[in-house]
Amino acid sequence: MLRAVFFDFGGVILSSPFEAFNHYEAAKGLPANFIRSVNSVNPDDNAWAKLERSDISPIEFDEVFARESEALGHRVPGADVLSLLHGEIRPDMVHALDRIKEAGYVMACLTNNVLSDQPAAVSEADRLRQDELRAVLARFDEVIESSKVGVRKPEPRFYEIACAAVSVQPDECVFLDDLGINLKPAAAMGMQTIKVANSTQALTELSQVLGLASILPR
Repeated sequence: MLRAVFFDFGGVILSSPFEAFNHYEAAKGLPANFIRSVNSVNPDDNAWAKLERSDISPIEFDEVFARESEALGHRVPGADVLSLLHGEIRPDMVHALDRIKEAGYVMACLTNNVLSDQPAAVSEADRLRQDELRAVLARFDEVIESSKVGVRKPEPRFYEIACAAVSVQPDECVFLDDLGINLKPAAAMGMQTIKVANSTQALTELSQVLGLASILPR
């Protein structure tokens, strides 16, 4: 019996940063999906993986990513990539979080993220955005962050930590992520998985799994 729903954050609750990557690539005359291709080389130990585990700082990432991308033909500063990560909140997903919580399911957010390098002085718009993000994250019983636990999706240990945090077994969970590589180990552990292409598709599939019509997009 399902007891828990696990959500990725960027690309699921937030719109995908891949869209911003593509806009940047077009503006800079780079091949489409070049940034993603850099992240796919040596994926367990490249600059991106190290940053998400907090093995390197954002300042170090700037240069390490630039070297890795240059080796593939185009030098891209890591700082430029980090500036593209801020997706927009998907209201349909937030509505679904509230309905799922009302139905009694445990919810956890499983996110590969990076430590903030934000300056002390921020704009009013930035403060409002941070307040909105905190309000969304407060809906979860637990938030598992790669930058804090020192492992990242798709490492199996990450999913073990998430299950232990909310006291469930993998076969009691359904997990939503926009990357198939992150879903494969979760499925191998016994979780039901949903690959998110967009909020309508994802919530339609999730409503069938949970038997909750109330989470369908309004």
